[in-house]
Amino acid sequence: MAQHKEQLPQQQPITKSSVIGVATPRIDGPLKTTGKAMYSSDHHFAELLYAWPVTATISSGTIQEMDTAVAEKMPGVIAIYSHETLGPLYRTPPAAGFSMIVDERRPPLEDKVVRYYGQYVAVAVAQTVEQARAAAEAVKVRYNQASLSIEDKLLGTALTTPSATEVTKRGNTANALKSSQVVHDAVYKIPTETHNPIELHASVAVYKDGKYTLYETSQAVVNHRDVMAAMLGVPPENVQVITRFLGSGFGGKLWPWPHALLAAACSRNLGRPVKLVVSRSMMFQSVGHRPAIDQRIQLAADTTGKMTAIQQDYVNHTSMLDDYDEGCGEATGFIYSCPNVLVTGGLARRNVGTPTSMRGPGAVPGLYALESAMDELAVKLKMDPVELRLKNEPEKDESTGLPFSSRHLKECLTTGAEKFGWARRNPAIGSMKNAEGMTIGWGVAACTWIAARTDSQATVDLLADGSARVVCGTQDIGGGTYTAIAQIVSHETGVPLHKVDVVLGDSALPPGPISGGSWATASVTPAVLEAAQKSTEAALAVAVKTPESPFHGKDAKTLEYAEGFVRVKDQPSTQVPVADIVRMAKLKSISGAGKSQGTLGDPNLKFSFHSYGAQFAEITWQPEIARLRVSRVVTVIDAGRMLNPKAARNQIEGAVVMGVGMAMLEATEYDPKSGAPINASLADYLVAVSADCPEIDVTFLDYPDYNLNPLGARGVGEIGLAGVAAAITNAVYHATGVRVRNLPVRIEDLLGVHGAARHQA
Repeated sequence: MAQHKEQLPQQQPITKSSVIGVATPRIDGPLKTTGKAMYSSDHHFAELLYAWPVTATISSGTIQEMDTAVAEKMPGVIAIYSHETLGPLYRTPPAAGFSMIVDERRPPLEDKVVRYYGQYVAVAVAQTVEQARAAAEAVKVRYNQASLSIEDKLLGTALTTPSATEVTKRGNTANALKSSQVVHDAVYKIPTETHNPIELHASVAVYKDGKYTLYETSQAVVNHRDVMAAMLGVPPENVQVITRFLGSGFGGKLWPWPHALLAAACSRNLGRPVKLVVSRSMMFQSVGHRPAIDQRIQLAADTTGKMTAIQQDYVNHTSMLDDYDEGCGEATGFIYSCPNVLVTGGLARRNVGTPTSMRGPGAVPGLYALESAMDELAVKLKMDPVELRLKNEPEKDESTGLPFSSRHLKECLTTGAEKFGWARRNPAIGSMKNAEGMTIGWGVAACTWIAARTDSQATVDLLADGSARVVCGTQDIGGGTYTAIAQIVSHETGVPLHKVDVVLGDSALPPGPISGGSWATASVTPAVLEAAQKSTEAALAVAVKTPESPFHGKDAKTLEYAEGFVRVKDQPSTQVPVADIVRMAKLKSISGAGKSQGTLGDPNLKFSFHSYGAQFAEITWQPEIARLRVSRVVTVIDAGRMLNPKAARNQIEGAVVMGVGMAMLEATEYDPKSGAPINASLADYLVAVSADCPEIDVTFLDYPDYNLNPLGARGVGEIGLAGVAAAITNAVYHATGVRVRNLPVRIEDLLGVHGAARHQA
């Protein structure tokens, strides 16, 4: 967690704008639709070589012997590197803030021990990718195989610590559970989910004169640079990481993975550029996943529905070497008012690759379990699920005692209920039909996501041709960061949007935030705003110091900057385009720099910063053909001000579709004998496609949060996914009477084939 820092002067809130808050097409859209946008694997250099990893075919054991003789003689093969020949790589020091973060800390090929299926044990380098792959497949490896642990049961199994860790506690849940009038107790299971962005992980490494230029698929170029420098054993200034465009990441590309080190080490060893693109099957093995999670939820209430106890005990699997904690109790302590709360967490080691963040880590799986349990509690109370949630609205954050900076969950629920038509809901199981005669079910869930800022810097240049250039070492992972930054610069400088050049995705630029946690927009925009303001202030200073300027010799305090012009205050007739001022001064540009300090982890915060929302889902059930579909979702989001409502709506819609996949389709299956992910392809791992997309209605409540930043903006990348799976499974129960507590919902559950075995509490 970050240490408390002296806060920068408070910027004035931006309450009105003709650019900010306006639905705006993405400025990077033409580059992507015309194919001009360069993704990591698009980069090509003279004498480029290709690398292909050799992957372990066991999950537990050691390498006994490796025969590379045949592979080394194959056409085009340049080198085969193993544990003994790759050369030095190092582990990272402890993370500090958002530097040195890596989930799999063991460098590739560090030793002969195999801990998960697909672990890299060697790498082939050749003149073409086909030659490299053929050589890798020709490497013969013999193993001493050991017993493996791959079981999906987590609660009640051995943990990495002597006992579960106490995450949140207030009051006495044990006594409250014993004495309460209505109690619910059940276990909810989430399987391993694999990130499947269309763009595969890729690294293109160029090593020259002791320095590395790395073209990466990264959601955090500055951290990526720091980690790569540490693991390669060179100073950070000798590493440059570039990610201009990303074909989505969903959290899987937040931190560096072993393939990036392999590419860089191979380039170092051979003195030539090396490209390594991870295959789709490797995406299921060595670049992270959302871990399998078991959660036991115990709720207690009095007969009026007032909650008296919440206890959540979760265990997620982690790898044999690394400790990844999903943090499922993130929202449990504050989303509802309750005097007795206990959250415990634990990790169970399995022979799997190291898990990592997946869109909405912590809160998304945690709220699936909690919001499912809330629905079950409402049934026991014979109470409307929306009413139960409204009845337990807190006045402050009871986990910290802080007032909420901005919280409108009640309005999310009531607005969503009205738009959805919730008043027409008949609570009886299977009682509702649509116009086609299909059984329909309605479900609801509340949702929340943390809001925060992290440290950020930016520079804005006003150029002599009337354009502006803004640079920041953050990245756009597909959510619209390029456009939001351009909107802010256009608002503050008056430069038309199409003349704002936004440069991101390079660790050599002023350091920017990670694209994770839905924090990037809230973090980078105050820095960009200040940089734009400083550039306009600098323009006034230049105007009075330039002999050719009509304002030469005047007091800068008598001037003002307005819509791209310098003028005497309140005298539009005197205005001169700022571009003319730049040319008169014989400058290339007039610049301003800005910075924004983070709030995340600050122990002296005065407010509890979170976004909120409500998800309403409708499913249709046709038992005669065993067809279950999500037909409609209404989502209402309280996430501050939408800088670009068009992009924000796209974010929520995409998250809802991902929630359909989480609830209905997605699960990585492991072979119990080998530990291999057996559905490691887009043919076998089911994700939601166009035919699965429901009708989606998105509403944003307009409550800018100026306590967080002067633009009032919070992030929307993850909150749209939170609560969706629970709303769907709650709707499934309403339609079918089957309570699915083990995702994803399967037809077998609804037909009673083995549903009881999968969902026993």
